Amino acid sequence: MGILRSELMKHGTLVLPIDRARHFIDLIGHKTKMQFEDMNSRELSRPYKKYVQRIDEMERILRFLLEELNRVPDAEVIKNNMDSFLDHSDDHKLDDVEARLKQMYKEFIQFKENNTTLTATRNAALEERYVVQTALASMANIRGPASSRAQANGGGDDFEFAATRSLLDDEEGGSRRLETMFSNTAGVIEQANQDRFARSLFRATRGNTFTHFQQIFEPMVDPKTGREVSKAVFVIYFQDNRMGGQTSAMSEKIQKICASYGVNTYRWPANREAAQEVLTSLQVQVEDQQRLLRAHESFVLSEASALLAPLRLGGNSIIEDWRLFCKKEKSIYATLNLFEGDMNLRANCWYPAAQEQQIQGLLSSTMSQTGQNSAVLISHRTPPRKSPPTYIRTNEFTAIFQELVDTYGLPNYGEANPALFTIVTFPFLFGVMYGDVGHGSMLLSVGLFAVWKAEDIKHTIPDLYYARYIVTMMGLFAVYVGFLYNDFFSIGFSFFTSRWVEAEGGRPGPGGIISYEPAPWFDTKNEGGVGPYPFGVDPAWHGAQNELIYMNSLKMKISVILGVSQMIVGLLLRFANAIHNNSPVDLFFECVPMMLFMVCFFGFMDYMILYKWVTPMPNPPSIINSLIAMAMWGEDSNPMLGAELPRILMAVSMLAVPFMLIPKPLIRLWQHNKEVAARSSRGHGGMGGGSGRHAPVIDEEACPLGLEEDEGEQFEFGELVIHQVIETIEYVLGTVSHTASYLRLWALSLAHQQLSTVFFGMTLLSGMTAPFPLNVLSLYFCFMIWFGITLAILLGMDVLECFLHVLRLHWVEFQSKFYKAEGHAFEPYCHRTLLVKEE
Repeated sequence: MGILRSELMKHGTLVLPIDRARHFIDLIGHKTKMQFEDMNSRELSRPYKKYVQRIDEMERILRFLLEELNRVPDAEVIKNNMDSFLDHSDDHKLDDVEARLKQMYKEFIQFKENNTTLTATRNAALEERYVVQTALASMANIRGPASSRAQANGGGDDFEFAATRSLLDDEEGGSRRLETMFSNTAGVIEQANQDRFARSLFRATRGNTFTHFQQIFEPMVDPKTGREVSKAVFVIYFQDNRMGGQTSAMSEKIQKICASYGVNTYRWPANREAAQEVLTSLQVQVEDQQRLLRAHESFVLSEASALLAPLRLGGNSIIEDWRLFCKKEKSIYATLNLFEGDMNLRANCWYPAAQEQQIQGLLSSTMSQTGQNSAVLISHRTPPRKSPPTYIRTNEFTAIFQELVDTYGLPNYGEANPALFTIVTFPFLFGVMYGDVGHGSMLLSVGLFAVWKAEDIKHTIPDLYYARYIVTMMGLFAVYVGFLYNDFFSIGFSFFTSRWVEAEGGRPGPGGIISYEPAPWFDTKNEGGVGPYPFGVDPAWHGAQNELIYMNSLKMKISVILGVSQMIVGLLLRFANAIHNNSPVDLFFECVPMMLFMVCFFGFMDYMILYKWVTPMPNPPSIINSLIAMAMWGEDSNPMLGAELPRILMAVSMLAVPFMLIPKPLIRLWQHNKEVAARSSRGHGGMGGGSGRHAPVIDEEACPLGLEEDEGEQFEFGELVIHQVIETIEYVLGTVSHTASYLRLWALSLAHQQLSTVFFGMTLLSGMTAPFPLNVLSLYFCFMIWFGITLAILLGMDVLECFLHVLRLHWVEFQSKFYKAEGHAFEPYCHRTLLVKEE
């Protein structure tokens, strides 16, 4: 049917031979659109569960491989080539891909273990090297001053040197006993844990230890996580007077604390010579481990390149093709789980009526090519009780507008789709609020750039890619309405000759005000002479003292005209729905009185506005006073179209209300009683006479749509009356409130114009009016300020504000006139849709 109404849907049963069921589902997902119903929802039988579990395991391996590839430097997975994969997806077989994945999984597990071992060995050598370097620095600080001082003193100051020496050094074995009194434990800890580690040591030893930390500026790679961590060398000094191989309680306690924090401890060198020897050997060990790691990384990269290389020109990487293949295969077997049967699989399905011949031809062509049993699609003659799904075809242009409508609610099956009108009315009403040639051109430039670079931003900025057409149209209509408002960054154009000239030769009047009057050649009485300004607002109004009063009046009336026009279009769509549903009750006792109420009051108001604009009158009447007199049934002192016409129209508006309220419930009650009487008479006729014939059995699934209400819900006249009362009150009051709601078009347009004027006057105009030497520099900075404010407020906040207000006008004011939005979407099995959604 196109975009106005959903596609005509048909219900049927698809029968598949069990040995080729997977092939047919793959074919259907690639070339047609069919939505399957779950035939096993009650029994919860899933015959293809094992296949799904196998693919789940394959997807787990793929996630592991992708994580490992992300750690490999310069490894880039080629993706986003969906067409190439779908064209060659049959090249992959489930068993082959599964075997390759398991093999690659074992290899990468071994790679990971080897890398962990090599990294841990390298880290241990590095950590011990830093510990030895810290020991050398500590020994140099302690022993260096004493030895240098002894050499400097020579024999001249023997007494002073001897007086500063330790008393224990003079005794035999004093130095050895001093060393046995103190001990230390050295190691490496993460910098994030060193404060907690120091506090734990202090509390556990009651302050009898001293801990020194030395930061390691080179980050190290954690062999388990692969992340870089910062570490520090620690040395714990404590008193230990045990001799031999015995350990003190203090030492055991320190070792337990180190073990609880998982730190690595290393031997502290006894002297500088030993430390230097250990440092040399560690340096060689670190270099060897670095070479081993580089060789291992090169080997892993060469192995990973097989997974990263594309299978074909313009295709994805192998691992990306495998990932998409697993997604597709999983969806195939998940769909087969919806089927029932042993020898043949069968499932009920929905499909577009326009594609029935295509589906039948596809299934039959497969049988002719292979010579084997083919699938069969059996179309049901009577539709099921459940309402068909809603399927509306979209393309790249209409998809975003349909999404705006579907966010509010999906159309019922066969219901008029607001998206057809939203394509035009949404950007147009946005332009009415945002009308400015300059700002609209900037927004239009963004949209045109997105359309031009669509393929480049498709995966980098997907939101802009999806909204590129609506942004372009919003900018286009903003420019168009900006020309109507004659507004370019708050400056007016003079494309044509103004119809206003300076009065009294341009001499200023009281207060220095220059007055304007209509040009002598301007036909103000509409008698066939030169008319008003050809397009848009006359530039003479820009900068006028009464500009705001004039523009307010103009935009307010335009807003009301546009609002009433859009609501009338909504009522016309209600007429179309009633005719499409073959419901004369809704047509004559809802649509007709609603339209009469709308046209006779609000339509008459719009007519008076337009009549007053095009008809010169010496004493123009006030439209507000005329409407008040019309509504209050009063006397209009200055009627525009006579005194009788407003009263007649008001009487028709008032009579339309009871026609909306009373007839429909009574007619529904009469129809229900008539149907009940006919059903009871059929029942008595079937039981009497003893003919021996049985009453026909009604298939619930094949029951027509019209019996759903009779079989499922009981008729409640009271609920129907309450519903009709609520709907009537809502419509009558809603027409008033919705008409007033359209004044937001005027309010936001006024706000945009005034903000633009203020920003221009406070920035650019201030720079222009500066003295000559200063205006060049000031204009440069003022332009930057003006451009920043324009981007942030008028192109950021104001665009979003206008967008939301236009969205509300469509959802509430327009769609409430006809739109039920109670449908459920047609969700066909389609490979492309499923894979794109996964992305």
